[in-house]
Amino acid sequence: MYTELQQLVDSVATRLSRPAVVEDRRQRLVVYSRHSEPIDAVRHASILQRCVPAEVMAWLRRFELDKARRPVRTPHNLSLGMLPRVCIPIRHHDLLLGYLWFIDEEESVSAEQLALAETAAQGFALALYREVLAGELASNRETEAIRNLLLSESDPRAYAVRTLIDGGHFDPSVGVVVLVARPVLTHDVKPDDQVRLALEHALLNTRHQLPARRALHLVSYNQGLLLAGTEGEADEATVKRCVAQLDHALRTALSGLDQPSSYVIGVGQPRSGLEEAHASHFEARQAARIAAFMPDVSRIARWSQLGIYRVLAQLSTDRLGELVLHPGLERLLADPQAVPLLHTLETYLDLAGNALATSERLKLHRTSLYYRIRRLEELAGTDLKDGNERLSLHLGLKLARLSGRYRPAG
Repeated sequence: MYTELQQLVDSVATRLSRPAVVEDRRQRLVVYSRHSEPIDAVRHASILQRCVPAEVMAWLRRFELDKARRPVRTPHNLSLGMLPRVCIPIRHHDLLLGYLWFIDEEESVSAEQLALAETAAQGFALALYREVLAGELASNRETEAIRNLLLSESDPRAYAVRTLIDGGHFDPSVGVVVLVARPVLTHDVKPDDQVRLALEHALLNTRHQLPARRALHLVSYNQGLLLAGTEGEADEATVKRCVAQLDHALRTALSGLDQPSSYVIGVGQPRSGLEEAHASHFEARQAARIAAFMPDVSRIARWSQLGIYRVLAQLSTDRLGELVLHPGLERLLADPQAVPLLHTLETYLDLAGNALATSERLKLHRTSLYYRIRRLEELAGTDLKDGNERLSLHLGLKLARLSGRYRPAG
């Protein structure tokens, strides 16, 4: 198939007298012609890395290439080091399979040349369609193996390890750490295809920066995960590097999208081998969940640094809403007008009862803060000088956040 695509791309590049590249529908480089000038930084990076940089993907999103039926011209972008281009969508009937690209520095591609390129795109479509069918089978095998590795019981998990190692997907001599990326969406909003595609691009860009056979990724309904190879359970340098790379890729890939207000990354503990990846995945998934709901947890949440939240995260999500909390707190949670008071209480308890720090955090005069605290004590039937009461209220608020019963504005 690649021989056929190479012949096609060389042919169209010769006929148009300009270099050409073909990308798949996720804008990963498939094949390219021999290049001479002009070539820009973006083309150079995509050839070396076999994928389009995340910041370029974010910028190209405005041109809605995935919806195009005819050639699209993209202008010069000085900040990205990107010359003007022509993009011809490659479709088999109505199915988008990829893109044929030409650099058009002087914007001199004629209507006749565009027509020729569109005709050439039909040949690419047939070849890519056959590749998609074969690639989907291979991708499905890898995806199924990763799911079994992380989510199944011991027997399917052991088979998944053998599948990934025997298939050459992962180096059996290295350790593993799992990172979970989770977009933070407005309450009750479901992630759309653009969010999932941005997650896929961010994970692919991060994966391509890691050594061969030392990375796997998976995008599920509302989150993406990265399995990265390490030099063992104490390899902190690799973990930090992977977190930084994924953080940068997510920031650029999700920029410009309307849905996510932000994102979080959960980081599990490194393990000695692929067969223990499920444990790191559990930790990373719970760390991301905690970070998404708890304002006092960093946007990048390490399981090893979560403190009391490690205990709370292990409570069954289905049972959280059924837990009986402090009776006074239950009354306040049932009253929508009490949310500002609850936010004051949470901030006060987060800051260990430091009134000065609380008033500064809330931008509230201390007289007003003391009034709120007295009002809270009256409504909740509690005494905040009592350590057991403070502990009960503090844990209750955090559990209410996790269950979704308590959602302060902002």
